[in-house]
Amino acid sequence: MRHARRSLQRIARLAAVGGLLCGGLMTTNAVASGLSARGEDPGGTVRSADLGTTLVSRLGASRTAGTWIGKDGRPVVAVTDSDAAAEVGRAGARAKVVRHSMHQLRSATDALRAAPRVPGTSWAVDYASNTVVVHADSTVSAVEWSRISDLAEQIGGFVDMQRTTGSFTTKVNGADAIFGRNGRCSAGFNVTDGRSNFILTAGHCGPPGTTWFQDPQGTERVGTTTAGSFPGGDFSLVQYQNGDASDARGLVGIGGGQAVRITAAADPVVGQEVFRSGSTTGVRSGRVTALNATVNYPEGTVTGLIEATVCAEPGDSGGPLFADGLALGVTSGGNGDCATGGITYYQPATTALAALGVSVTGGPRAAAADEGGDPGAAPPPADAGGLVPGTTEVPTTPAGIVNIRTLTPGLVVIGVSLLGLTVTRSIRSAQDRRSFRSHYSQSWN
Repeated sequence: MRHARRSLQRIARLAAVGGLLCGGLMTTNAVASGLSARGEDPGGTVRSADLGTTLVSRLGASRTAGTWIGKDGRPVVAVTDSDAAAEVGRAGARAKVVRHSMHQLRSATDALRAAPRVPGTSWAVDYASNTVVVHADSTVSAVEWSRISDLAEQIGGFVDMQRTTGSFTTKVNGADAIFGRNGRCSAGFNVTDGRSNFILTAGHCGPPGTTWFQDPQGTERVGTTTAGSFPGGDFSLVQYQNGDASDARGLVGIGGGQAVRITAAADPVVGQEVFRSGSTTGVRSGRVTALNATVNYPEGTVTGLIEATVCAEPGDSGGPLFADGLALGVTSGGNGDCATGGITYYQPATTALAALGVSVTGGPRAAAADEGGDPGAAPPPADAGGLVPGTTEVPTTPAGIVNIRTLTPGLVVIGVSLLGLTVTRSIRSAQDRRSFRSHYSQSWN
């Protein structure tokens, strides 16, 4: 009987140790999956987003129709034939065979762009549904809606017409607030041309010559807008008042006196989780839903925008869109608010930086210029940074925090296993004490 009990105890201990090993493996996989889903690569191989982009570039626009990150973190590539699907699979991505190529989808957006402009409309290619989605807000009249719908029908059945609530507006009125004659905007990212430092923000906030202040009373001057684009693009450059701002850092505020470091600029991928910081609504998160979107604001048309589900409100204009230490864009506009949600649009940072001839404060190109190198050398890629005075730098972006829910199963297994080891050890200790007392009681007798 005693032998049977000891055998059961040994089995229980082995099971508990096995549970600890299993729980540790589950936790490790959860962390790795979280990193992979955000485009980080714990194994040192090509990022998922880069793999999809590389495959689209290799196969061409006549055989593909975009790429995005799936819910499992793997890249998905839309392809038009089985041979392309096989090549995508061999490369390690997932293929989705679709009917319309990117050439066809782009011809549809070109036709929409060539038609008479209708303020309150926008369109973008939805890679997952293989359609061009046209949104029309509440300001679009029934006559205009009918005219656009007729055009969509002429283009083909892959143009999806959708009505939206609210209205598409620029979010004038981000990180830190800056005040100008047109209202309140946000400081986006700190950038440099190798000689002077600037703020990258939205173009609709104010034309060249606009003076910006740190306070609404206009007593603490920040600087002056020296270049920009709106409509067409939506970006501008604000030169610091002292022309130098040598203490500018590549940081973006996330609230609570904390900031995250921005190390470079990059283009996002559809499906990627992103974060936006703004002086009105703080830090908000969402996912990229489309690239190269067109929006017909009342002030004019802006093209080449990032479309996302991150909410924004007046005062957030120009605020930074970022993820994993990368500058992705600045807030342009959209509809809705952070109570009801909506569609938002962002000027890509890479496009703005290239057009303005600037790069990230503290990035490779900026460092080369400071050391006497060629300030016009192309960065790999263009770099950008954000300034949030008086903040404490934290080593990770919000996107770098692993979701505790993904760790829960592994932690539960580890906890149960530790409990099992504790119980079996207690039982063994109690048995040893009984054996000890029994032995010495016999000796005393």
